[in-house]
Amino acid sequence: MTVSQLRSLAVIVLVVTSSLNVYSQKINPEEKLRNVKVEPKKAYREWIDNVDPILTQSERDTWKKLQTDDEREEFIKLVWRMRDPSPDTEENEFKDQFYERVAYANEHFSSGKPGRLTDRGRIYIKFGKPDDIESHPAGGAYERPSYEGGGSTSTYPFEKWFYRNLPDVDSGVEIEFVDPTGSGEYRIARNPDEKDALLYVPNAGPTLREMLGVDNRADRIANSLGFGLANYVRNQDSPFEVMNRLNRLDRSQPGERNLVGTGIPTPVIDDNPLNFETQFNYFRLADDRVLAALTIQADNSELSFKDSGGLQTARMNIFGRVTTVADRYIGKFEDAVVTTATPDELITMRNRKSAYAKTFILNPGRYRVDVIVRDVESGATGVVHQAFEVPSFPADRLSASGIVLAAKLESMAGKIAEGQFVIGTTKVIPNLSGIFTQNQPVGIYLQVYNAAIDQTTLRPAADVEYVLLKDGKELSKQTEDWRGINEAGQRLTLARLIETRTLSPGKYEIQVRIHDQVTGQTISPNAKFTIQ
Repeated sequence: MTVSQLRSLAVIVLVVTSSLNVYSQKINPEEKLRNVKVEPKKAYREWIDNVDPILTQSERDTWKKLQTDDEREEFIKLVWRMRDPSPDTEENEFKDQFYERVAYANEHFSSGKPGRLTDRGRIYIKFGKPDDIESHPAGGAYERPSYEGGGSTSTYPFEKWFYRNLPDVDSGVEIEFVDPTGSGEYRIARNPDEKDALLYVPNAGPTLREMLGVDNRADRIANSLGFGLANYVRNQDSPFEVMNRLNRLDRSQPGERNLVGTGIPTPVIDDNPLNFETQFNYFRLADDRVLAALTIQADNSELSFKDSGGLQTARMNIFGRVTTVADRYIGKFEDAVVTTATPDELITMRNRKSAYAKTFILNPGRYRVDVIVRDVESGATGVVHQAFEVPSFPADRLSASGIVLAAKLESMAGKIAEGQFVIGTTKVIPNLSGIFTQNQPVGIYLQVYNAAIDQTTLRPAADVEYVLLKDGKELSKQTEDWRGINEAGQRLTLARLIETRTLSPGKYEIQVRIHDQVTGQTISPNAKFTIQ
């Protein structure tokens, strides 16, 4: 290598070394920001440990996903609100009872760890005091009942709890707790031999069946370890039945668990939720009273249909609760929606929607509604928490409700105007998506308030035009004919079907232009829809 080549190599090495030094000075691993997960505060960790026995698995999973203290506070409020048996009172009886049971468990079942964390504590907190307790706090001599094989033995301390009925678990539930270490910590037993202190002592404490040669001790030991085929007299002592019962005890929620004031348990969060839409429409009743109409709509494709008497039937349970922004209870509702179809209609029916309507009479102001919709067959559940504002309608000038885009409009004149979707003398089934197919008429419904009356004709002195627009351009215009009107000027009903047979697919707007000839006032409520 020549001298010039050596010099060039030295320059390169120097440059590379200098670059590395600069890089190491700019990036200091000790100064790099660390991606550290922020742990919940101690108070929240203690809360989730306390309430764990009464939570569903979906609630436990949801808690782990919460990121902020505000989210945790909202979650805590929802947990207690869902279990309140009388949400229209200030007291939450379930919450009070829960903490009373926790206090009792900590006082009576503690054994090196809080009583609420022991097996007895968890069962007591979930299901309360048993109907009967057989207690052997010192163990000792024990005469086995016939269904345990008979014969005499000596036992560890144990207790048997008996519940006459536990909803979603079983009737006549017997739970045995054993303290094999003498430490005071009783554990749920999987079989009756767990309490036998002489089980592993040769020739000690044989059962009557063993003495008669019907059974042998080796099988009983294998059974206690879970390796044998158990001999049992009562069906409830079957290893499979015991396993199922313990699983139900672990999964089941207390009987008082309550969802928005109902007695039907439903998870807070579902990994496969039922999707649905909600919409409020508002109509003036008086100066300070407004009819708030809530529509809930779900796609039939989301529902599970089951054969029932030759018909394919889907059922939804709907629960709701309305409160003010200050969490003052206003009202609640609970109903079922049933959708049926013949087997031949099922494919077509799945492309349609199921709807439910509920009305409230409210003062103007801000409110909140909590809605839970549950598919009875699949258990899929959707939850919506929606804030809404009830508007005030002026008493001294022309005004109107919002336009309701309707899938169906039907006059109830001459009929009994009652039931869901009936507003005044018209049955209005809203189309919440605002999407219509070609040849499907677009229903337009709204109410007009404080329109002047022509004293000579006794008809509204107002001009009404229905204007259809696309891309801002007018496509058609229709006028309202008042000759058949029989309503007072304080409230006029406008209901019309817009034909779509000649409309190409796309987005449209409907404007209802209302001009009061006496006062000169003009309003133009509008709504947008889509033709597919």
